[in-house]
Amino acid sequence: MYTKTILTVAVAASSLLASDLLTDAKKAGLKPIPSDKKELNKLIDNPKNPITKEKVELGKKLYFDPRLSKSGFISCNSCHNLSEGGDDGIGAAIGHKWTANPHHLNSPTVYNSVFFNSQFWDGRDPHLEAQAQGPIQAAPEMSATPEHVVATVTSMPQYVAEFQKAYGKDVAITFEKVADTIATFERTLVTPSAYDAFLNGKKNALNKAQQEGLKTFIDKGCATCHNGIALGGEMNAFNITGTYKYQDVGDFKGDKNGMVKVPTLRNITQTAPYFHNGQIWELKDAIKEMGRIQLGADINDAEAASIEEFLKALEGKKADIILPQLPASTSKTPKPDIN
Repeated sequence: MYTKTILTVAVAASSLLASDLLTDAKKAGLKPIPSDKKELNKLIDNPKNPITKEKVELGKKLYFDPRLSKSGFISCNSCHNLSEGGDDGIGAAIGHKWTANPHHLNSPTVYNSVFFNSQFWDGRDPHLEAQAQGPIQAAPEMSATPEHVVATVTSMPQYVAEFQKAYGKDVAITFEKVADTIATFERTLVTPSAYDAFLNGKKNALNKAQQEGLKTFIDKGCATCHNGIALGGEMNAFNITGTYKYQDVGDFKGDKNGMVKVPTLRNITQTAPYFHNGQIWELKDAIKEMGRIQLGADINDAEAASIEEFLKALEGKKADIILPQLPASTSKTPKPDIN
């Protein structure tokens, strides 16, 4: 009887702690991915180009098709690998002719990018549809022209038929339509986690260490920038209380106001190396450096370990993605050009 009473008190205390933490999280601006599918669809859908099964399947094929690139070798998945963290796992993105990004910029994850209010490190595009056009045309990335993309897609009858099925018989297959279709697929790349279950009211979704880590995360001020559903994705000042120790690697200085997109923390354990130029490989080191240059906080080993435990709870459930079978090239399909 005595033991049962102790257990009851312990459970009640744990529940109270979780309730207080939930309140603190909401006050800090943290929001979950909705558990209700209708609510989620409202967030990820584009009213100007509604998500449909046909568009998603076609967008997936285009996402994996390297023939959209000039070399015929690089696809969207090359730098945003859906088999792991949705990035490429290297410091600076590698593109056409094995060219490293000239600004030494790291490939951000595509997972949950639908929740970002800013795309690209300098935030120059607000929407995935606009973002999808950039890497295809960028010389050090896929290095293709809009004309090449349209010629490639329209050279294959299967692609033409799938565009007609997705958009109607009278669809004009333009470069913008191809990018929009890729973006439609990317809008579905959402990874709900134990953290979301916790914020949605399941108080035992996070273990004790993860709850303590979330408290440390909030108390230290990390949620000042890493908030909202994406735990990032907004533009913010960089080097506020110190200078990033690898600031001189690459020439990136942010947008015209020196603002930099805050990277998402979702699946952060799978997206090393960290920072815009991919110079820090250990998550605990990234946590300490962020504390120093953004918060003016000396985050010790125990606090960094606590925050890292919380970040592990952001590892989300990824949908099973079956590698698509792409249409066969025809005599009209542009030939690969590695020059």
